[in-house]
Amino acid sequence: MRLCDLPDPSMTLPSPLVETAARGPGGIRMDSVPEEVPVALSYNGISHVVMLASPTDLEDFALGFSLSEGILADPSELYDLDLEIETRGVVVQMRIAEARFVELKNRRRALAGRTGCGLCGVESLDQVARPLAPLPAGPAIAAAALHRALAQLQQKQPLHASTGGVHAAAWADAAGDLLMVREDVGRHNALDKLIGALAKDRRDPAAGFALVTSRASFEMVQKAASVGIPILAAVSAPTGYAIRLAQEVGLALAGFVRQGRYTVYSTPERIET
Repeated sequence: MRLCDLPDPSMTLPSPLVETAARGPGGIRMDSVPEEVPVALSYNGISHVVMLASPTDLEDFALGFSLSEGILADPSELYDLDLEIETRGVVVQMRIAEARFVELKNRRRALAGRTGCGLCGVESLDQVARPLAPLPAGPAIAAAALHRALAQLQQKQPLHASTGGVHAAAWADAAGDLLMVREDVGRHNALDKLIGALAKDRRDPAAGFALVTSRASFEMVQKAASVGIPILAAVSAPTGYAIRLAQEVGLALAGFVRQGRYTVYSTPERIET
């Protein structure tokens, strides 16, 4: 994958946070809030989707979205990636393998992403649940690894620390040591950024677990399982639909992962209590 020069050197990505005047009990003060920009993902010259996202790690986002949505089966099928920065947002131009592009055109759908959306752009009930292969069995992690990762995550969210308004998705090894963190205003976007970063660094998704600072929705489980992540831990609650999908594919889904507590909703043998 080649990251090309920006087409206009005078234009740069917006800052992921902006300063704005805010009024409260103490009067008027300046406050930092998270920025979100339209990000269009284009494949072989054809625009496929527009998402609202934090303007950080957009290369990871584009690759992760392509993998988690089944547009690409392998990172090697992405040949080129360009960021085109416009006044209205960012266009990510990708050149992908012709076979994948033909497949994309056959099932192409027009959709507009929204922050925190679920199943954006799905046009029929038949498109909700994509067929997913069962995850292979693997060694269990200790429950203490979940809390070890959580303790580190709280110190590795600079954008959240500044604004209090973004989600994070993190990757930890089996011992609970955080290896990478990605942030975004949208929880799905943060997970896609993490998936893209894992793929770019050629990390084995089965060698650890993902931790997200949000609830665990059906789509979050689907994205994790589609790229081979065997354990998804969330600081908030899962949905019933997410639990059922996790049970079907053999993904361990843990919710309410907070200091000293957690609840495992599916495939408990992957987490040693």
